[in-house]
Formats: sequence, structure tokens, C-alpha cells
Amino acid sequence: MNYTPKQIVNELDKYIVGQSKAKRAVAVALRNRYRRSHLPAEIRDEITPKNIVMRGPTGVGKTEIARRLAKLVGAPFVKVEATKYTEVGYVGRDVESMVRDLVEVAVRMVKDQKKKEVENKVMPIVENKLIDAIYQNRRVTTVEVKREDLENELHSGKCEDEIVEVSVLENPKPIMAFGGNEINLGSMFDGLQPPKHKKKKMSVRHARDLLLQEETEKVIDMDNVNEEAISLAEEQGIIFIDEIDKIIGKSQATNSADVSREGVQRDILPIVEGSTVPTKYGNVKTDFILFIAAGAFHVAKMEDMIPELQGRFPIRVELESLTQKDFKKILTAPKNAVTLQYANLLKVDNIELEFKDDALDEIATLAAHENETSEDLGARRLHTIMEALLEDISFNATGEHPMTKVVIDREYVQKTFKDKNQKFDLKKYVL
Repeated sequence: MNYTPKQIVNELDKYIVGQSKAKRAVAVALRNRYRRSHLPAEIRDEITPKNIVMRGPTGVGKTEIARRLAKLVGAPFVKVEATKYTEVGYVGRDVESMVRDLVEVAVRMVKDQKKKEVENKVMPIVENKLIDAIYQNRRVTTVEVKREDLENELHSGKCEDEIVEVSVLENPKPIMAFGGNEINLGSMFDGLQPPKHKKKKMSVRHARDLLLQEETEKVIDMDNVNEEAISLAEEQGIIFIDEIDKIIGKSQATNSADVSREGVQRDILPIVEGSTVPTKYGNVKTDFILFIAAGAFHVAKMEDMIPELQGRFPIRVELESLTQKDFKKILTAPKNAVTLQYANLLKVDNIELEFKDDALDEIATLAAHENETSEDLGARRLHTIMEALLEDISFNATGEHPMTKVVIDREYVQKTFKDKNQKFDLKKYVL
């Protein structure tokens, strides 16, 4: 999608409070991708993404910025933990698996898009199979069953919950990992034997989904899907490497753990610089994948990364700790505000929650105070406070009573936490 940097920031503002520097940095990086795509091929191949490294405490929006950015433009996105990887020669996941994960996401995205394009084409086939299943099911108890009537019932949605027996493909066996190498046992023998079907009983609603998936896969050309997915991953993919500070060891360290951490950095280096990674869908070039790294950097510093890796992350962004004003906005401004989440949850059990403005002020003040005096959990502190605040209401709500309005004001907040702990100490509610 053709978003300007300002439009990207405006979209991110709907879900993430503050952190304008980080938003501007990722917005420019994303816009540069659009600009690059409109250049001649000989110039385009010379322009590589300017990777970003974010520094800030947990819960201030590092991961959410990257995730929302990818969702905004429909780009393949994976979040990986740097601590999962080990140096080549050690038991564990190799760094190339992050690229394979990205390609898997891209294949799924392209496949879903292709399925939507052919749904109308294969839907009559699916409906015929469902009508056959309903017909066979009703013949057991009904003497006369007319297919025309069944077709009308199916289209009107009257038999969505009816249990029928249909023949569906067997699911492939799950992926297993041996020493960091992932093996899909179900795909090892693809093409060597015909696909197996088995009869299963399920609702019409569920059967429609399975049959639709099966029929669309027959129509889709998987070779084209794989080619498009690889191109999508190479040109638009985003890999978010979290906890990168945890693989940074002091250069003078000699113990094996620090050596291994530096080895992971050296293994990540060629992936970020640009290399070719073999996958089961084909070779993938990482030259134009956008890498966003993040970490708290409490102990290690950005400057402790090996120089070569530092050079591959030229854009450095500092994310700030959240203030009382930020917490107040987080409680009200985002589309997925935490207060709305709890209000919607409790409405299921006939509780109508209303938060007064003074209550939000008190919650925000409490969150900021706790983050300053103990571990800084960022916005995650609000979940701790809200769970403790609404514990009694959530426990006693049964849904068997009429709709009941509960007003949360400052007095309610103060009384709740005073009863729980005279010192407003929330440490016991942190998992």
C-alpha cells in the first residue's frame, strides 16, 4: 500500500502511545521500500534497507511497532528471540531458520490470497458434497428427502450445526525437531503415494471449511505460490530480532557462554548483510529483507556488539519509559485499549463496566509509580493492575444475573488496593 511516512505514523498512533522517534524511523524505512520499488532495476539492486535497532525497557512498544507496521502493509513478518539461536556446532536452532520461518509466513499469505480468488469457483463443488452428506445423513431417519429442499436449507443456514459424515484428507504428521533441524514427517514422502482420505463426523459448518480448503488447493498452482512467496519475502519481508542484547558478551570475556554468544552474532551477520538461504520452497536472498533488532540493553550496550554487526544496523532509536500521561492515554486512546478489553469480556457475563476519569488517573499514577520504584514493565504493568483491580468482579460475575452496571472511580481503586496491601505493593500480583 502506498502510505506516506506521516500516514504510517498516524496509523501506528491508533495502537501505540508515544515513541514518536521509533515510529518516524520505521515509517521512513517502509517508505524507502516503496521508493526503491519504483526505481530502474540497475539502481534498485544497489539500494539495501537501512536496518534499525531499538533500545528501551520491556513493554514500551518495540515489538508492537514492528508487528503493526507489517500488518499495515501486508508484509510477511516474523518475531524471533535472539536467545533461541546457538553458534554453528552447538545443539540448538541455527540462525538461518529465521529466514525459513519468514518464507513459511509468506507462503501462507500468498496461499490465503489465492484461495480467496478461487473460492467462488469451487464453492458449487463443496456445496454438492455437503448436500450429499446431509442427504445420506437424513435418509437414515426420513423416508423422503428432496435435494432441492436440502439446497435451500443449506443456503439459508438452517443446517450449520447438523452433524454429517464427510471424506476429508488426512492431516500431515506434525513437525518434529532433531538437534535444531526441523523435519516435517508428512511432507517427506509427498508425491510418492496418493493422498489418503478418511471419513469424519463433524458439523456442516466445520465440514464446509475443510472441504473448501481441500478443493481450493486442487485448483491453486503451488509452484506459482512458492515463487510469489519467495519474491514477497525477499522484497517486503520484515524480521524482528528481539532480546538481541542477550547475545552480546564483553569482548574480553573468555568463558564458553560468551564465546557462544559472540558466535551467534557472527552467524547473524551474513544473514543481515545479505546471503542466500536454502529453504524447501527454493533459495531466498536476504539482501533486501528489513531487519529490526531490539533489546533493553540494561547490562550490555549497543557498542558491545561486534563492529561488523553494528554497521549493519545504522539506525538507532531510543524508546522512552512510559509516563503517567502515557499510561492515561494507553487506557483510553488505542483501538484495543485495555479498559475496552475488560469491558467487552465482562459484558459477556452481564457486567457493564464504566471507568470514571479520576479512576483512570489513579490507575495511571499507580502504574507509573510502580515502574519507577520496582522493575520497569512498561505498559504490561497495566495488565497487572487491572487484573488485581477487577479480580473480585471477574470472580463473582456469572452471567446468571441481569445486566449490572459497575462504576470504577478513584475511591474504588484506592479502596481495592488498600484492602489488598496497605502499601499499594503490586509485586505479589506479578507472575
